[in-house]
Amino acid sequence: MSKNILEIKNLKAYYKVLKGEVKAVDDISLNIRKGEILGLAGESGCGKSTLASTLISRKPPLHYISGDVRLLGKNIMGMNQAEFQKMRLRNISLIPQYALDAFSPTKKIKTLIRDLVQEHGISTGRKFFDKVEERLELVNLTPSVLNRYSIELSGGMKQRVIMVVSTILDPELIIADEITSALDVSSQRFVATMLANLRDKGIIGSAIFITHDLSILYQIAERLMIMYAGHFTELGPTDEIVNKARHPYTRALIASLPQVGIQYRDKKLSGIKGTPPYLLNIGEGCRFRYRCPYAVEQCEKTPVREKVAEGHYVSCWRWKELGSDHNG
Repeated sequence: MSKNILEIKNLKAYYKVLKGEVKAVDDISLNIRKGEILGLAGESGCGKSTLASTLISRKPPLHYISGDVRLLGKNIMGMNQAEFQKMRLRNISLIPQYALDAFSPTKKIKTLIRDLVQEHGISTGRKFFDKVEERLELVNLTPSVLNRYSIELSGGMKQRVIMVVSTILDPELIIADEITSALDVSSQRFVATMLANLRDKGIIGSAIFITHDLSILYQIAERLMIMYAGHFTELGPTDEIVNKARHPYTRALIASLPQVGIQYRDKKLSGIKGTPPYLLNIGEGCRFRYRCPYAVEQCEKTPVREKVAEGHYVSCWRWKELGSDHNG
């Protein structure tokens, strides 16, 4: 049996609009191993959340174009809605990007949870809510939360409630989509660590943690994958990516992060000049070439995915020339 929970090969998912196709996820390949947390990072608009939507819902105008996606060995792209609905919450689940908007101000949390899970044909008797209360305590919330309205909860508390709901059936794979973006720094750290704790306790099997913030991923992810403008750029063990990144875009992302113990007057942070390309009907070539200081004529062709070291892959024509010494 495969050691992978999820296997994605050459996945393409585009937004079909009146003027053509927005190539938001364009030829992405990725495996998620059993028991791992994989971090997926990149700027806003790079395709991270679109990848999550492709795996979970694929609502128009987003359309699956091609590629193979297997969850627990099953081809989920070939399933109809009823077939896939049976896997949601049980085998694959999503903690959404806009979780804080999932609450109705007129419903108590208990009613909200009951309504959500009953849509999946799940009984919500006393035994179910005993489990809910146990999970609430795991994320430092008291059972009294169930009898409160969402307006009575802080943003961090709401996010933790959604984490409990999304993981209540112990899914093999959870996709956490920008779940820390609306939280303060201390809440961000708690929520990220809580996801790792749920994995360690066997409540969830594996996780894809999507964020633009590499510093959060460095705390909890075993591997990192970087996306840019719908394309794969780099994938590898977290320490290797942070310390020996080979793609110019990955390096630029890391250079934009503050480092512990280094003050601004000693080393200024460097932003990435320019803006990501418009993905409507975009053609061939490395999509970072318009902002890359190392771009050459060869970059007009789409780079191939190459192996740098064990488990470390990059899509850049010049990665061998650039070397790995970039953090000194």
